[in-house]
Amino acid sequence: MSTVVSIENVSREFRKYYQRTFKEFLTDRHAKNFNKVFMALENITFQVKDGSTLGLLGRNGSGKSTLLKIISGVLTPSSGQVIRPVSTAALLELGAGFQPEMTGLENILLNSSILGRSRKDTELVIDDIIDFSGISEFIDTPVKFYSSGMYARLGFAIAIHTDPELLLVDEILAVGDGPFQKKCLDRIKEMQNEGRSIILVTHDIGTIQNFCDAAVVLDKGKVIAQGDTKEAIDAYHALP
Repeated sequence: MSTVVSIENVSREFRKYYQRTFKEFLTDRHAKNFNKVFMALENITFQVKDGSTLGLLGRNGSGKSTLLKIISGVLTPSSGQVIRPVSTAALLELGAGFQPEMTGLENILLNSSILGRSRKDTELVIDDIIDFSGISEFIDTPVKFYSSGMYARLGFAIAIHTDPELLLVDEILAVGDGPFQKKCLDRIKEMQNEGRSIILVTHDIGTIQNFCDAAVVLDKGKVIAQGDTKEAIDAYHALP
């Protein structure tokens, strides 16, 4: 079985800046370093096989979203590398990449282009995108007037219609009503049956159990378990 993405010793650091008071500023004569390095990820290594669905588990702040952004190319690692030889669509944040002054229809064309789909190919599926989103009544309205649920609907509809070999989903299914969540999960199941690969970030253990072939557990930026889904879930529950 071939590999669709390989994460090799990936680390990512950020700087946390300490805000000095005016008194500290005046009395500091030695140019102290008022910022510290925060390691969001440390030496992350794993692979995703063709046609598999990998779950990413971890508490808030464990580094899951940062890792997904690195895999998608939104962020670059401080060290290590991501080898991703396949077409990828990422659902990272509500409305990420949406232009608020543009209509839903215009954002479909724009986001599809960002995700690598030609305008001609997008026009062939644009009705399907609008139909899946369920917001046809508002498709000519600027998205700045959309609710968070409408953002989720349109963003998910665009991502799944770019025909990706690898789909990245970050907690997006936690937003929206029950019927739409079911619709999204049904579509993910269809993509699995089509042999697509998926990386799914969620706190819903049931979703991990029902959809994932394997899982990786992050804690404080480090991998503490990976492989078998049940073992990964047990490791997640065992976190102090």
